[in-house]
Amino acid sequence: MNVNGYKIESGADLQKANLKHAYLKGAELSGANLSGANLVLANLFEADLSNSNLTSAILDHADLSEADLSEADLTGANLHNSYLRHTHMIFCNLAGAVLDHADLSHADLTGANLTNAVMTGANMTGVELTGATMPDGSLHD
Repeated sequence: MNVNGYKIESGADLQKANLKHAYLKGAELSGANLSGANLVLANLFEADLSNSNLTSAILDHADLSEADLSEADLTGANLHNSYLRHTHMIFCNLAGAVLDHADLSHADLTGANLTNAVMTGANMTGVELTGATMPDGSLHD
């Protein structure tokens, strides 16, 4: 699949790509390098981003609902006002990520690393946090 001039596929190198407003619903992006990518307002509903590198990616207002971010690296990513409802984020690295006002309702964050994550105003209704490292460094039971 080609979007905004980029070839979108599993394992793709999309480092610093401009994918603002991209429609990537259900896209297969497991193992992709999206570090520093601009994904503002992107539709990633049901996308497979497992094992992807999203360090420092900009995902403001992006829709990642029902996506698979298991074992993805979102260190320092900006997810301000993003939609992460029912998202699988098992063992996801969110260290230093900005999740302020994000909707994480019913997301699975089992074993996730949230160390130093900013979560002001985030909707955490029904979130699974078993084994997650919380923003203050404590381990959630």
